[in-house]
Amino acid sequence: MITEGVVMAFLGSAIAIGLAGSGSGIGVGIAGMAGAGVMTEDPGKFGQVLLLQALPGTQGIYGLLAGFWVLMKIGIFAGSPVALTLDQGWQIFFACLPIGIVGFFSAIYQGKASAAAIGLIARRPEETGKAIVMPAMVETYAVLSLLATILLLNGIQL
Repeated sequence: MITEGVVMAFLGSAIAIGLAGSGSGIGVGIAGMAGAGVMTEDPGKFGQVLLLQALPGTQGIYGLLAGFWVLMKIGIFAGSPVALTLDQGWQIFFACLPIGIVGFFSAIYQGKASAAAIGLIARRPEETGKAIVMPAMVETYAVLSLLATILLLNGIQL
């Protein structure tokens, strides 16, 4: 039975998936534009550029993981959702906000950091390791927000 609580849980799942995925799309696009410019000069840097372009895409994966976690928790994949109260639905909704919001912004900024790192590789390819560390630092906050979302979801009694 679809209750108001289930609707709120669906909305939370959509926020986690949609915001984190949107941020990843923007971040990957930013890094991709920088990478395409570098590869016009040196196509041999494709592997290094691809790695840096892929980094902002992880937030979308984290959002998808959180969204699916919600759907599993409420029983959608089992065929019929649990009848959630409105309070439980709100709890799930708010538990999804950390990965949705942090995932959105961190993916965009990771894309910008990746674009700068791609510029570093264009001039000094021997510094690839250092170039990867800078955007990887942004990843820390996406991972922490995913952890917060998972812990919050696990704390909700259905």
